[in-house]
Amino acid sequence: MECVVSLEGLALSQHGQLKYAAAFIDEQIRDIRLENNHIHIVHESPKGDAAIEAQVRRLIERFSHGDFGFKENILFEQKVNTPYEGDIIAELVDRKIIKVLEEGLFIFREPFSSLMRFFDYSFVSKVGNRFEGIKEESYPAVIHCETLNKTNHFTSFPEHIHFLTHLREDLDIIEAFSQSIRESGGWKSDAPLDMNTTMPSPKFTMNPSTCYHCYEGLQNETLEGDGLIVSAISKCHRFESRNHSDFGRLLDFSMREIIFVGKPEFVKENRLRAIEYMKELAVEWNVDCMLEIANDPFFTNDFQTKASFQRNQEMKYELRLTIPHIKKSIACGSINFHSNTFGNAFQIKMGKRPAVTGCVGFGIERWTFAFLAQFGLDEADWPATFREQYHAWQQKSL
Repeated sequence: MECVVSLEGLALSQHGQLKYAAAFIDEQIRDIRLENNHIHIVHESPKGDAAIEAQVRRLIERFSHGDFGFKENILFEQKVNTPYEGDIIAELVDRKIIKVLEEGLFIFREPFSSLMRFFDYSFVSKVGNRFEGIKEESYPAVIHCETLNKTNHFTSFPEHIHFLTHLREDLDIIEAFSQSIRESGGWKSDAPLDMNTTMPSPKFTMNPSTCYHCYEGLQNETLEGDGLIVSAISKCHRFESRNHSDFGRLLDFSMREIIFVGKPEFVKENRLRAIEYMKELAVEWNVDCMLEIANDPFFTNDFQTKASFQRNQEMKYELRLTIPHIKKSIACGSINFHSNTFGNAFQIKMGKRPAVTGCVGFGIERWTFAFLAQFGLDEADWPATFREQYHAWQQKSL
């Protein structure tokens, strides 16, 4: 079945947000596309077209009231005549450089895996290490539900969350589960499973954002001086349904962050420095990109309130790299200001006042995909400065 709904009356700038959210309408949705001011949803839902259309109209109502026209979005833009316009994903798969396990889930091989390490090294050495006193931390891939609750992730991005659980600590349940798997001839994903009986409520989720552990680690502390700066890379996990078919939208990805915690001016000034460093890097590597004011894809019904406030206060910037083959861009870096939200949530103090926080994020896989989408796998076509730095890093890494 195919449900087609007119988007008349919805601002063009909101069509992408609508398409993203529509993936969560029904588990039986197979494809979503935007054509001629309409959204087309191919599905096998037993609820039928009427139910799908009703949910689409519910989303249209959600996205119809945001105030997005008040400010110029693009702060920096660099246009480059890039040498490659092919389907880089198809080429990487064909040359067995990446293995697609399912949409959004990959195995990365050389040279992609080396480029990932080089990008992370460069973000640390060319951006992170320019901040005096920066400290490196290492975080788990999982996070307490109680910690995630303090970040408001459950209410702002509930669709992202990967819950973790395990079999109950009960010999009868463990043995019965194991026996049922043997009798079924192995794990069957469509086999019935009474989760309430066999598993406890989740205590952990997979971590959706690197910086959350930093704030958890500073909980109930009073910081000295103007504040602190932390660098960390971790695996992050976000479930995004059919949207994992979009270029660069991974289920499991690596996020390098530089995190600022301290007095308001300390965080704001260092965030502005980070913006300049990111722009310098884009110019140095000669990538086709733009830096724009952005908002997070808040999923709940207060989307327009949160998104409008975030954009009006310029709390989020995104560095977007062009993907020539699809004539679109993807966010590869973000610069965020959280005010005292996390300082209050985690009781992090500067004197008697809550600390202010901000962070700069670099999506390692996205940078690698986007760079190769612009310049291809032939190193002779890469920007000379980038190629020289990459070769110097390779020699140093031997």
